[in-house]
Amino acid sequence: MKNRLLITVIAAVLLAGVAIGYTVLSGASPGEAAHSLPVQSGPRLMMLSNGRLSTASRNDPAGPREITEQRCDRAYGAAGTISCLRPVGALKAGELAVLDSQLKELRTVPLTGFPNRTRVSASGRMVAWTLFVDGHSYAANGFSTSTGILDTRTGTLVQSLEEFTVEGLPQLPVDANFWGVTFTADDNRFYATMSTGGHRHLVEGDFAARKVRRTEHDNVECPSLSPDGTRIAYKAAVNGDPQQGWRISVLDLATRRITPLAETRGVDDQPAWLDDRTVAYGIQRDDGLNDVWSVPADGTGEAKVLIPESSSPAPW
Repeated sequence: MKNRLLITVIAAVLLAGVAIGYTVLSGASPGEAAHSLPVQSGPRLMMLSNGRLSTASRNDPAGPREITEQRCDRAYGAAGTISCLRPVGALKAGELAVLDSQLKELRTVPLTGFPNRTRVSASGRMVAWTLFVDGHSYAANGFSTSTGILDTRTGTLVQSLEEFTVEGLPQLPVDANFWGVTFTADDNRFYATMSTGGHRHLVEGDFAARKVRRTEHDNVECPSLSPDGTRIAYKAAVNGDPQQGWRISVLDLATRRITPLAETRGVDDQPAWLDDRTVAYGIQRDDGLNDVWSVPADGTGEAKVLIPESSSPAPW
């Protein structure tokens, strides 16, 4: 028993070290004082400012910003539901915190791993997350992820999509990984990435039936469904090789047409749709801080800084 306790403590300390490193990279500075200003009423954007949940006016995203004391490594919100992947503590693993619009804690789910992606369905009902269990980059070989989904209405919790059946496969390949969930409007179907055998498939899932099916689309990572449900923004590995970086692209689900967007730099993020015309994402600067950028979803225009020194954008 003592040996097990010692191993648990050591693992928690190691995870805490990873989390601290991640916090630095994501632009979070625990000792930095937040400068919060009131935001005018109207539509808002949610983001993380130095690791703190914040909001800004959608009409003036680079303007005044209301900054809370709630810290997250990754966050996303919709329809009054906030998903916050909390940092790892010195003697504990991390957790998913589901919050309401007043930051009241509705539920927590203990997690072990490196926070990476999270999404909330448009209705606010479904929450998904992805963690790195081994490794810390999708460009590396041998990484392992854990992706779960919570139905906040029924309380149904799926700790890992690896519990689901994959159509056409008698059993899940040992090298299979899932990440980057995005929900459809019915709160049951979803899209995600499934990697196996060197391929990164776009899969469509059925939460109630506990199954996923591989689509014909390969090289689709971190999908994000447009508000009108017709297109998916995602990151596509350059020349099919993640070690060469990723290009933000948009897939039309009806025509199967793929449109690379005007952002030509490598983007390792799950895009977020601000509306049916605009996609946002985070890019890390040379000084280690992040900025949120936006770009037209039709391949025209140019990428522009939307919210400086921030990450995890979401229309709110």
